[in-house]
Amino acid sequence: MAYKNMGQYNGGIIKSRATGTVPQGAVRTTDASITSGLTFLTGELEKVDSKIRQPLNTLTYARDLPIKTGGGWVETLSAMGIEYGMQGGGQEQSIITGGGVNEIPVIQADMSKEIFKTHAFAAVMRVFWVDVQRSKITGRSLEQMAIDGIRAAYDKHMERNAYLGFPNYDTYGLFNQPTVKVQKVADGAAGSGKKKWTEKTPDEILKDINTAIAECWANAAYDRDAIPNHILIPYEQLIYISTTRMSDIAEGTILDFLLKHNTAKANGVDLVIAATSFAKGAGVGNTDRMVVYVNDDRFIAMEELVSLNRSMTQTKTDTLSYDSVYTANISEVEVFYDQPICYYDGI
Repeated sequence: MAYKNMGQYNGGIIKSRATGTVPQGAVRTTDASITSGLTFLTGELEKVDSKIRQPLNTLTYARDLPIKTGGGWVETLSAMGIEYGMQGGGQEQSIITGGGVNEIPVIQADMSKEIFKTHAFAAVMRVFWVDVQRSKITGRSLEQMAIDGIRAAYDKHMERNAYLGFPNYDTYGLFNQPTVKVQKVADGAAGSGKKKWTEKTPDEILKDINTAIAECWANAAYDRDAIPNHILIPYEQLIYISTTRMSDIAEGTILDFLLKHNTAKANGVDLVIAATSFAKGAGVGNTDRMVVYVNDDRFIAMEELVSLNRSMTQTKTDTLSYDSVYTANISEVEVFYDQPICYYDGI
């Protein structure tokens, strides 16, 4: 675009006289430049916020599962179990011995091994060389933004692996173990079919929790180490019990009441009631599910055998880019004891 000479200044506002039209995409001056007598590019009057806002995300798998690290690029994991038996002496006779005894009971041990699957996670990060040079001008690392994206994808993968697994690959998570019995919570006193916690009294909600804890504990032969200490529910139910007071004159919420009076607490175990989005609709018929279990690596775990890392980087001249591969090796959820896990639907 050609500009004519402005000519002699005779006072007033100097105006340029341009011939031709402004090309599409050209940077224009702002209206402020006309009134102030100064010329600014639009970008010069723009305040740039240096904070890059990541997508909103929720990660809770490390809270709800023990995460073991290390092990390398193995294909499977094994866990050993043992059962004991006594030959030559039942419960009635016990193992009492004395003079003249010609047979002493013999202890026997039966060992077994359970196999758990692993799988590899891999993602490619491609950064174009020209964009890398441009990022030096902006002061933002394009590579770091790509790394953050891979980390976000990895964390979402870990969430899915922890709570639901990948049934197409015959792996399962906390909410859908095929060996765990599924039950419905009891109806409330308000009427038949009133199972939701928003339709129940605090005492009825407490009964649902204590019933689940007692059943899981009974399934584990009342082993003191097998008292359930972790309950997962949907966010809607957690918000309801944590914000609803016991009564109009009470200061404590339903959640305070539940944490103080549950069966686990009565037996010296601090109970955690937490929420996850995977509980919503996880039950039969898309009902909301409550999972009660022991959050301890003796009973359940997930293994990060190889943590997420950059495995290799290659310069590609045909695409003018740097390609980096990030990999990890992860196990399915390992359930060592399925007795102290209970599913209750309909809350």
